[in-house]
Amino acid sequence: MATTLLQPGTGAPKPGATAEQPKDVFAGMTLLHAEGHEPRAKAAVEITKNALKRIRVALAKEGVSPEQGGLRLGVMGGGCSGLSYSIRFDSQPRERDRVFVFGAGVETPGDPTGAKPVRVFVDPKSFIYLAGMVLDFEETLMRQGFNFINPNSTKSCGCGSSFTA
Repeated sequence: MATTLLQPGTGAPKPGATAEQPKDVFAGMTLLHAEGHEPRAKAAVEITKNALKRIRVALAKEGVSPEQGGLRLGVMGGGCSGLSYSIRFDSQPRERDRVFVFGAGVETPGDPTGAKPVRVFVDPKSFIYLAGMVLDFEETLMRQGFNFINPNSTKSCGCGSSFTA
């Protein structure tokens, strides 16, 4: 799956907007905050309803139990801009991981789990760079993949999957 970095407040202005009024990158998205966390909290990560749907489908396809396993988000050195995103499934959290739970009771079309919650794991070192970010999933005719909307990113490269914090 492709990953793309989007920075809040970047992109083309809305029709009729001036250059000083950037496009709202969250327009049209349904943001879900983790259980026990406030919306847009810097001490958490968030996902969109589109990402929730895709995570549920992928967990079922990979045979990962939503009760024990989850999606692991991370950051590692490398890439054009110095840091790259990592995304994969894991059968259980590690000892020091931050575990975020999303979507309990939130139904998504074609949901194979029956609206069960999903868990997102983030290791402590990666969380330094991912705190406050939103994970979205985009599916268009041109591309399909997860988008990392990361307020900690100061610049990204042309490929969109690496960044500088």
